[in-house]
Amino acid sequence: MPWRVLKLLWSGSGNKRIKSELMHSHTLEVLGLELSFKAEADPRRIERARDLLDERYGRLARHGGLLSKEKLLAFLALSLADDVLLMQEERGSTDKRLRELLGNIEKVAG
Repeated sequence: MPWRVLKLLWSGSGNKRIKSELMHSHTLEVLGLELSFKAEADPRRIERARDLLDERYGRLARHGGLLSKEKLLAFLALSLADDVLLMQEERGSTDKRLRELLGNIEKVAG
């Protein structure tokens, strides 16, 4: 499941407030940049996400030759977006198959 960084709520006065009950503060280095933010995600998952970015960026940088950091980051974003789309398609197929199986079970049991 995706995690939301900086989940913001609007107060009646129009000022932004951060929902703090479930939010964890994080400060970590991601691809050479220090980031501070709040997120609902478990801190271990944030660390795993950072490690995934570092690993994939390193792989792209090794094979990307003389590409700029901006282009490498664009390729990284495109790769991650493609992964999300593939997983959404797979989940949709799995959900459809489960509904079909449940329907078959209900027909037999009913």
